Amino acid sequence: MKEEKKDFQLLGKSVDATPTSPSESPLDVFPNQFQERDYLIQFECIDFTSLCPITGQPDFAKIKIKYTPAKLCVETKSLKYYLQSYRNFQGFNEKVVNTILNDLVTATNPKWMRVEGQFAARGGIFLTTIAEHPDLDLDSLK
Repeated sequence: MKEEKKDFQLLGKSVDATPTSPSESPLDVFPNQFQERDYLIQFECIDFTSLCPITGQPDFAKIKIKYTPAKLCVETKSLKYYLQSYRNFQGFNEKVVNTILNDLVTATNPKWMRVEGQFAARGGIFLTTIAEHPDLDLDSLK
């Protein structure tokens, strides 16, 4: 089966610079070819960084994204550049995770999505933020 050719903003193109902010970073999508079944797509970014809004120091994290697509899937290269654009983004860890979720939900309108940010320890405390669409099932976290 031949893939449908689509005009992607990043895929198949040479890119010289990382976008400077998430709002300037396009998220390309393509049609889900298996809409007749539910399945899970997972991404892990192990070298994610953003900036503390108070100190300007980098926050390091592993970002995990899981989703069940509806009609659209996110294209991986655009996701990579989107996540890299957070290197200059100042926000508390909770804002970072929820912004990623909001942007991905807006781009793909999935059946279900979960974004988890496991941030490196500061002062001996690890912070993990989890956000889900449509709603976080708090009972599943107990």
